[in-house]
Amino acid sequence: MTSATAEEAALHLSPRAKLEILGAMLLAMFLFALDQTVVGTALPKIITDLNGNAVYTWSVTIYLLTSTISGPIYGKLSDLYGRRPIVIFAVGLFIASSALSGLSQTMEQFILFRGLQGLGGGAVFPIALAVVADLYTPAERGKYLGSFGAVFGLSSLVGPGLGGFITDTWGWHWIFFINVPLGLVSLFILWRLLPAIRHPEAGKNVDYLGAAVFTGAVAPFLVGLSNKQGGQWTDPAVGGLMLVGIVLGIVFVWVESRAKDPIVPLGLFRLRTFTISVAAMFLAGFGFLSAIIFLPRWFQAVVGTSATESGYNILPLLAGLIFSAVASGQIVARVGRYKFLIFGSLLLLSASLLLLTNLRTATDRPTLWLWMALAGLGIGPSFAIFTLIVQNAVSPDRIGVATSSLTFFQQIGGTVGLTIAGTLFADRVKTEIPTQLVAAGVPQQMVDAFAGGGGSGQLDLTGTGDLGTKILAATPDAFKPIVEPQIPHIVAGIHEAISIAIANTFWVGIVASLLAALFVLFLHEVPMRTTFEGGATLREGQSSRLPGSAEGDAVA
Repeated sequence: MTSATAEEAALHLSPRAKLEILGAMLLAMFLFALDQTVVGTALPKIITDLNGNAVYTWSVTIYLLTSTISGPIYGKLSDLYGRRPIVIFAVGLFIASSALSGLSQTMEQFILFRGLQGLGGGAVFPIALAVVADLYTPAERGKYLGSFGAVFGLSSLVGPGLGGFITDTWGWHWIFFINVPLGLVSLFILWRLLPAIRHPEAGKNVDYLGAAVFTGAVAPFLVGLSNKQGGQWTDPAVGGLMLVGIVLGIVFVWVESRAKDPIVPLGLFRLRTFTISVAAMFLAGFGFLSAIIFLPRWFQAVVGTSATESGYNILPLLAGLIFSAVASGQIVARVGRYKFLIFGSLLLLSASLLLLTNLRTATDRPTLWLWMALAGLGIGPSFAIFTLIVQNAVSPDRIGVATSSLTFFQQIGGTVGLTIAGTLFADRVKTEIPTQLVAAGVPQQMVDAFAGGGGSGQLDLTGTGDLGTKILAATPDAFKPIVEPQIPHIVAGIHEAISIAIANTFWVGIVASLLAALFVLFLHEVPMRTTFEGGATLREGQSSRLPGSAEGDAVA
């Protein structure tokens, strides 16, 4: 198919062809999003087989780096050269690197191929959303964007359990091999049906300097955040790297302000709709990631479930998320209103996270399931509506870069929020364990030993497995007769401390979601366009006001 405008290409596609393209993009996005979480439960086995304990964190960090950094660059390239060549290249690279990851013989090979996986997968999420914009007008997109949010939530929740099941049943290699046949199905459909839509007005120049500085800014910042798990904010490998990233980020803004055709057009941030949506999506990611990371940890560390069982227990959160993501898109498509829907959902998210701060060892399962379902209902609309708002606000030649910028800040927000929540969790566990041990009836002398590390040694008290057995095994033989009768009380106290510490992490999401709701109040609600043309095109000397609308959307 020759290059065409979005409207011409969409008109020449049958409804069935459009749905097949959407299905292929959903499948590719599911595989990419799944790979962010499925590896976690298999990592201990991978590390053992490849002798990679010294560098194992890089197998996760490199994927995060390449997928996050490449997103905005892919978005801009798809505006310049069309979605088709970019997404076919990205899915092909993801398939090839998945196979190579499964064939890795050393940890260095594994890290390299994981980086290539991220480089391929980084295009899938933002370009999948941009493809929806190429196929449907803003008034129609809401019906379909909710499905993408649902798939993203589904992959985040089932990934850990699925990774454990595949590893236990067939081996860790199949976590990656399974991507190949499924990815090939997606690739074939996209190659056969996806039209070659290009926007000549998007420009002809690639901002190589901007891309280089952008990479130099994001990489140290994300590595610093990743290093926070084992260090302090003041460590050079944590705060130092983050500071380098921030400084280079300022340089990036300066470079982009002078670029002829920037990777991230700064004019987009003069659009009130775009800026508020990006800020709100950044903040909404805080509560979502905290819930999907720390709730499974509670089920495994406190309740004692397996990774697979913990995945089943998170199903209420998943059900709420899928329902609200799909329903909110349908509502916006039908009534054309979104401001108070997204505002109400963010308030519901903050209220549900507030309920989760009451989490304790004795919290009964049905009550916790209800809290999780409410959290899912609260977060779901964010995945559909903010993308819809942004795409409705910009012109077709900016949809790729605008959508990829939104997803970029969503990923960064989730990473920042998770790092802050992880810090709160670690600090609260340390202070809470002595208090809860005393409350559980453990003698003060033994509590003092635990507080000083003497009772636990290098034991991970917040890990999975039989905690009592691990504590007794780490206790010197001379003290075992004294410690053994207290094991039930010790375990009860530590589990209560873990529960309180996990409950404390939800305050990060509460504050963030309330701030996001506050930002949403400043949105100017604009009717959804019924054509492909329109939106604000910010070029030098141009107004940001949408023609024929009351947007008045420029942020002074």
